[in-house]
Amino acid sequence: MTVALGAAIAVLAGIGAGIGIGIATGKAVEAIARQPEAAGEIRTALILGCALAEATAVYGLVASILIIFFL
Repeated sequence: MTVALGAAIAVLAGIGAGIGIGIATGKAVEAIARQPEAAGEIRTALILGCALAEATAVYGLVASILIIFFL
């Protein structure tokens, strides 16, 4: 029971990553709408930020798998 609860808490990192990526994408679209000539730089920063946020979600997934199989 405790192992399943720990794994569930570790997977919750994915929720934070999803919310963060959604907010970042919305702000990037607004910025591109205001300054279309800066779209390339905004897109680069958005992709880098999304990759870092997804890495956090993957770390949570790996942690939950490790908790399930090794505890």
